[in-house]
Amino acid sequence: MGLKRENFRMVGKLGVIVLGMFAFGYALVPIYRAICEMTGINILALGDRQIPGATPRMSANTQVDTSRSVTVEFDANARGPWMFKPAVRSLKVHPGELATVIYEFQNVQDRTMSAQAIPSYAPSQAGAHFNKLECFCFSQYTLAPGEKKQWPVAFVIDPKLSKDVNTITLSYTFFEVGGKTPPAPVAAVPLPRLEPGA
Repeated sequence: MGLKRENFRMVGKLGVIVLGMFAFGYALVPIYRAICEMTGINILALGDRQIPGATPRMSANTQVDTSRSVTVEFDANARGPWMFKPAVRSLKVHPGELATVIYEFQNVQDRTMSAQAIPSYAPSQAGAHFNKLECFCFSQYTLAPGEKKQWPVAFVIDPKLSKDVNTITLSYTFFEVGGKTPPAPVAAVPLPRLEPGA
């Protein structure tokens, strides 16, 4: 009888602990918000609040340089019989502004293939200021015969980019992983001309 009573007490104590843990976890969100508001740590979330009587407004991103625009041109090269192209050929963006472009790819072969893309930039110094937050070039992809994919490239141009750079070309070369990459084209060497009578 005494052992049964002790078991009931233990179950009761464990139940109280479980309820206390649940209540604490449930209360964490409002506690976190209150601490962030008091300290100003999560300042980006303050714009999401709806203050009664206040006119709603979007908080401006102070890192966007609205005084200038940069044209970003998108290029696609496929080393193999595939369809690979950007959805748009160019975008105008402000340095510091988040932008996204979609690239489209289709495996038009009758076999499964794995491929990856390599980016390049023109002018070359722009590469250090072209920050990709999301890019299909970070991974290899396997596509079934005829399979189509769309991949986003999310990027921000660093406001520290030289002011004399007005256009950046982002170029991708898509190649088969493990496959034979065709050699770069070689310029034809002209044959020497023979003079008559020589």
